[in-house]
Amino acid sequence: MISVHNLHKSYAGKPVLAGVDASFPRQRLTSLIGPNGAGKTTLLMMLARLLEPDSGDIRLDGHSIGGMAIGDYARRVATLRQSVDFNLRLTVDELVAFGRFPYSRGALTRDDRRAIDEAIAFLGLEPLRQAYLDELSGGQRQMAFLAMTIAQQTDYLLLDEPLNNLDMRHAVQIMRALRQLCDEHGRTVILVVHDINFAASYSDRIVALQGGQVQYAGSVAEVVTEQRLQALYGLDFEITHGARGRLCNYFNPPGQQR
Repeated sequence: MISVHNLHKSYAGKPVLAGVDASFPRQRLTSLIGPNGAGKTTLLMMLARLLEPDSGDIRLDGHSIGGMAIGDYARRVATLRQSVDFNLRLTVDELVAFGRFPYSRGALTRDDRRAIDEAIAFLGLEPLRQAYLDELSGGQRQMAFLAMTIAQQTDYLLLDEPLNNLDMRHAVQIMRALRQLCDEHGRTVILVVHDINFAASYSDRIVALQGGQVQYAGSVAEVVTEQRLQALYGLDFEITHGARGRLCNYFNPPGQQR
């Protein structure tokens, strides 16, 4: 489990996170939700050790992450950032191989090749294996970067808005893959997501931030309520329950349906 204790972070004297406490159970998918500027990405980047907190503590399975060697941490926690900028002309296969760097430092072993093959097969990318990234659609490219993260074979995956700019088909494909990683492979997934319906449909747990603080945390049933979402986003919500889960309608205020 990853746990966060009294975390604080400010930029130019402006608080971004203030006294955040949260927990992220093993083998579960946890979504970080909330309005823009709530501190979701800042929190995720601190979990990834890409940002330092001003104060507070982050623990991985009971051990403070600040005392862990970076290489050891990279073999436990993999991170996919929101904006990945690769200027090199790489194939999908070459990109996914970067996920093995914490183990082989570029000199790929038989175990590395097996992990690369498994990640590519898991996301159904075999037909694109030798395609160059700049030849792919945005959705295909995002799947390739996710495969690189999966190939790292860590217990924990941290994903910053992995559905950003994806069409519905690719977004569903990625969320199904993440759900499968938790259910069938025992991975722990923590992601920032803006689409509340994806969060409601695929999460085990939701942590909702607002103004740099945790407003709500718990199961989907506990967090995804009309009252709590309205308070979080300042919108009117209508939540319907069906055989396929919750559907959150926030598009039209009452009385303005067409």
